Amino acid sequence: MNLDNRLKRLRFRAWHRGTKEADLLVGGFFDTHSASWQEAEIAWFEALIAEEDVEIMAWAIGTATPPPRYEGAMMQAMRRLDYIPIAR
Repeated sequence: MNLDNRLKRLRFRAWHRGTKEADLLVGGFFDTHSASWQEAEIAWFEALIAEEDVEIMAWAIGTATPPPRYEGAMMQAMRRLDYIPIAR
């Protein structure tokens, strides 16, 4: 699959998680950061979104420790939560 189609698929999966909260967290993270991703970051995100939403959200807000495979710069960026689009 070419990169453009891969990213389109990831965007759809990021924004269609099943709950509004997960959509905002995962989709917002994708929209904010994906333009600068290389292969390693794309692979990390593909693996992450295969996890349960409650786990991803707990890791992002710091109520649970993520597995070592998810620790690093990407998880630190996800934990900042400054990418969540909130209507004001």
